[in-house]
Amino acid sequence: MNQEWSLDPLYKGYDDPDFIRDMDLVPAKIEEFRKVVASLGQGEVKEDLIACLKAQEELEAFSYRLMLFLNLKQSVNSADEHAASGMAKVGMRMSTLGKDFTVAEKWIASIEDLQAVIDSDPFLKEYEYRLQRIKKDSAHLLGDDVEDVISRLDLSAGRAWGDLQTYLTSSVEVDYNGETTTLSGIRNMAYEEDPAIRKAAYEAELACYPKIADSVAFALNNIKSQVNTITELRGFASPLDMTLDQAHMTRATLEAMLASINKYLPKFHEYLKAKAKLLGHKNGLPWYDLFAPVGNSNRKFTTEEAKEYLLDHFRPFAADLADMVEEAFDNAWIDFFPRKGKSGGAFCAGSPTSKRSWILTNYDGTLGDVVTLAHELGHAYHNHCLEGNRPLNMDYSMPVAETASTFNEVVIMSAAIAEAEGDAKMALVESQLQDATQIICDIYSRYLFESAVFAERQESFLFAPRLKELMMDAQKKAYGDGLDHECLHPYMWVCKGHYYSSGLSFYNFPYAFGGLFARGLYAKYLEEGEAFLPKYRALLKATPTSEVEDVAGIAGIDLTQPEFWDKSLEMIARDIDLFIRLAEEKQQ
Repeated sequence: MNQEWSLDPLYKGYDDPDFIRDMDLVPAKIEEFRKVVASLGQGEVKEDLIACLKAQEELEAFSYRLMLFLNLKQSVNSADEHAASGMAKVGMRMSTLGKDFTVAEKWIASIEDLQAVIDSDPFLKEYEYRLQRIKKDSAHLLGDDVEDVISRLDLSAGRAWGDLQTYLTSSVEVDYNGETTTLSGIRNMAYEEDPAIRKAAYEAELACYPKIADSVAFALNNIKSQVNTITELRGFASPLDMTLDQAHMTRATLEAMLASINKYLPKFHEYLKAKAKLLGHKNGLPWYDLFAPVGNSNRKFTTEEAKEYLLDHFRPFAADLADMVEEAFDNAWIDFFPRKGKSGGAFCAGSPTSKRSWILTNYDGTLGDVVTLAHELGHAYHNHCLEGNRPLNMDYSMPVAETASTFNEVVIMSAAIAEAEGDAKMALVESQLQDATQIICDIYSRYLFESAVFAERQESFLFAPRLKELMMDAQKKAYGDGLDHECLHPYMWVCKGHYYSSGLSFYNFPYAFGGLFARGLYAKYLEEGEAFLPKYRALLKATPTSEVEDVAGIAGIDLTQPEFWDKSLEMIARDIDLFIRLAEEKQQ
């Protein structure tokens, strides 16, 4: 089994003739699209609209393949000069199309009876949702020249600041035990069985951040300032309102979910205090023990064992999911292990034309790492379910982006817990609660932090000490007395890349949404059995072409009502009660 991914289905390397040819073709492809846009309105409306969409399909497939290859190359080597220069070259040229996209969208929005035109052609019918969204969103478009300037300047503004954060966090050296290691490597040590190692790793991690904190603070400030400016220019009341619009989600859904989360936060605090007591702490759980293994959790999985473990639990649920997982392991879809220059964390990136996904992890062999694999393979399965969609119907919004990934986690952990006993059961329950606490307490703290940063950035620059204060305030509110307030993590804003996108704000609450939505869907699966699977696949397929609330409607769910979210959280509450009971028995 390969330990690193293969990018051969995209290009075989920088010297691949296809890669060299495509890099040279970028200006011609851009000019082809520009000519189509310039001709809009000169012919019959339906034919012009079809030509515009097909030209965009071709440009999207062409540019996405190049940028995906370059991004994947850089993600495993932040010092890759070829990748950096290639992305800059393609990105700069593609950014010149901002005005052309605006012209095309404004022309589409100006079509008087757009629905009648859509209904007249099966090709256009497939893009009905996209076209109607363009018409709706046109109210927030700016002048053609302004859109062009925003697109071009973002390369050396928001995106560049984001690249700086990625570079600094992937290359900073961490001093530990007389040697140096990477940030992702030291963070992986939070799962070590030895408490002394966990604490020492936490202290070493915090000690490395001052080397880069001021630079990363500038990145965060300038990205959020840029988003604040664009929010105002586009006529949105706040960055959150703009994000909800981009997410195709209503505020009513977000408020219903947050209300339920606040209602159940004390239950999570009970879990954290029970774990703290089990580990010998009196004032809540110190940060460095958030991921401490409990029970018989010292098992390490080789990559081959991880594969078999996932297949054993996915096969009874859905054969097509298990087949895809097997292919991912066997055909080098996954880059497993941490190394210097490689991005931290984990992600999945798909390619519709290649009918495969690429998964990056920083695998250390723990059960948590196996669950991370399941999570990212869920994204891959989501991509798999989209393969029949048109090329421009592939991008789903943030909230539903975590649905299939978290559903995978629930499938794996529910099956594993059901078959375990004794210390093994306790370890699995606790592992699941670790993840649930991350998507509820930690994600809520990130939501509170980002909201505060956006608000304060309207009036002032936030230096690193203020950002640390805001992060600790958010953690205290979200984790309550479940954590030891003398041992928090004031630098979480430095290491989490989700804050550093100029085009995607509040990439936090979607994780809570995905986790709770997935649990609600799993409850439906338990009720309906195999009859649920066609609905599940249809739901995933519809994510790029429906509002979030309509996606949920396929499974008969009303997201604007707290009752749905309460039921999902109640599933976690039952696991917390089970953990507390097991912990008490262990201490007797």
